[in-house]
Amino acid sequence: MSNTLRNQMVEWNMIPWHKLERRVFKLQKRIFQASQRGDVKAVRQLQKTLMRSWSAKAIAIRKVSQDNQGKKTAGVDGVKSLTPKARLSLILHLKLTNKVKATRRVWIPKPGTSEKRPLSIPTMQDRATQALVKLALEPEWEAVFEPNSYGFRPGRSTHDAIEAIFNSIKHFLSHKKGNVPTADYTSEKMM
Repeated sequence: MSNTLRNQMVEWNMIPWHKLERRVFKLQKRIFQASQRGDVKAVRQLQKTLMRSWSAKAIAIRKVSQDNQGKKTAGVDGVKSLTPKARLSLILHLKLTNKVKATRRVWIPKPGTSEKRPLSIPTMQDRATQALVKLALEPEWEAVFEPNSYGFRPGRSTHDAIEAIFNSIKHFLSHKKGNVPTADYTSEKMM
């Protein structure tokens, strides 16, 4: 975002989110392409540019303070939510050099048992920093991950994995027998 727009911006709800998302996406796309080329120097420089950008910081803060399901969970500082003014202030103060604060430890039940497991909840500022780093790191690693990997990947789900398996079986059977089975035939034979 340009300095004039940044200085004129006084209200959180007036931020042109679509423009910011497009700007961040373009930087992420450049990181992805540099990673595919194997240009580590360009990747690092673009990641630094992204993490310093006002747009990426605003999107990271929006993700943790508005879009996230755990947005109302307080960290060790007791802050459950941020006012629009506090969000704008955090954009200016969000840096990777900040020292990480302690996390709040909560014990949550394990599904199906009476045991509990620990869950550490960081402060809102630390969550925003993590989201900012994720915006910069994700495109680098998406460029080098296997295309047939579906676990914990953005834009991929178990349905995509099932579809890929079905298509592989369908492709194998069509080359083996010369015919293409339908979904009903395949699922009927598997069960």
